[in-house]
Amino acid sequence: MTAGTDNRITGHIETDEITAQGLLDALVDPVRRSIVRQLAASDHDIACGTFDISVSRSTGTHHFKVLRHAGIIRQYYVGTSKMNTLRRADLESAAPGLIKAVLAAREQPIK
Repeated sequence: MTAGTDNRITGHIETDEITAQGLLDALVDPVRRSIVRQLAASDHDIACGTFDISVSRSTGTHHFKVLRHAGIIRQYYVGTSKMNTLRRADLESAAPGLIKAVLAAREQPIK
């Protein structure tokens, strides 16, 4: 654990528990794909409240939980900010090429 972080967040799965089916189920939603795209495009971790998603806070919380439980993101606190990071190495190990393919696919705007 790094300085200023804590382990209040539960629901992270181990790398060997990540499945292609779980990843596909989580990535079927365009809001969740948008979150993954934003994380992939960033060179740093991103706080929940700063993502560009057009859903309510409670709905956003649900989407982050689904991504966390699928093994796509890891969340941690820095002070009062809940930070998000893409589990790139774990995802590549569990389903080689899947996240790269999702990120390369053309996305239609979220309605």
